[in-house]
Amino acid sequence: MSLLAIFVLAAGTFAFRIAGPLLADRFEFSESVQAWTTHAATVLLAALIATSTLVQDGEFAGWARLGGVGLAVVLVALRAPFPVVVIAAAAATAGLRQLGVG
Repeated sequence: MSLLAIFVLAAGTFAFRIAGPLLADRFEFSESVQAWTTHAATVLLAALIATSTLVQDGEFAGWARLGGVGLAVVLVALRAPFPVVVIAAAAATAGLRQLGVG
């Protein structure tokens, strides 16, 4: 990726992020639109998690990754600290791969 593309992407990301706080007072949205945007963000995040968990290079990513993510979900439900969740999920995935789980 060229340096110009990185700067354009960074500028676009910054502009997109700063637009929300700057424009928040200028627009009023109805309750239904606010509820829709809240749900849309949740659905988008769930879709991102599902695709990055289940698919790698257009194919099934394997049961080891799914097991690691499953452990992470359990630890999040138990309100474990974030570093513990990440390290435990990575260790579980690596351990399952060492055991030959694909």
